[in-house]
Amino acid sequence: MKLKKLYPELVAGLIDQGLDKEPKQIQTSCMPKIKSGADLLVFAPEGAGKTTMIAIGVIQQLKEAIGEAPRAIIMVETKEKAFELEEQIQVLGKHTNLRTFTVFEQGNLLYQKDTIYEGLDILIGTPRRINELLSNTGIPCSNLKLLVVDDAETIFPNRVHPVVYRITDGSAKIQCLLFANKGHDKFDDLLERIEKNWEVITIEA
Repeated sequence: MKLKKLYPELVAGLIDQGLDKEPKQIQTSCMPKIKSGADLLVFAPEGAGKTTMIAIGVIQQLKEAIGEAPRAIIMVETKEKAFELEEQIQVLGKHTNLRTFTVFEQGNLLYQKDTIYEGLDILIGTPRRINELLSNTGIPCSNLKLLVVDDAETIFPNRVHPVVYRITDGSAKIQCLLFANKGHDKFDDLLERIEKNWEVITIEA
């Protein structure tokens, strides 16, 4: 991962956190692909740095606040992981003006909907709540550029994958980044169902 090719404000955040010296394998393998706009299915074990990689990739692709509608939707398995990821994005993106917001089932649906419409760049949340918001016209998708799914090996077998299809069917231009700890037979259906030029990356333990 060559820092000189990254967004300068992101580089400043990486330096602040001491992440500029020895990037992990997942960063050197994924970052060039993400920058190029590739659609990725990434298999990486716990501790490989998936959360940090997602934060870096999203900040690099969005760079700065634009407009009111979300440009990235990130889905994770639980509320706790959603807030963990939001914190990582805020830390690494503190030199940017990117706006984040996290949604989850226990939160007030109307409040979450109103907050989204006030304007943000990155929406993070659990799949079921994101699906509820989509069903209640709570997420404008006109400017959507990125769809990121973490914990994909859990999300897809739990029958919440239709929300992914719902988003990707809305625009062929959305870049998809899927991260999983391990493989699952549902991924074959996924790669066939979402018509993309998928690139699969496997990070060793």
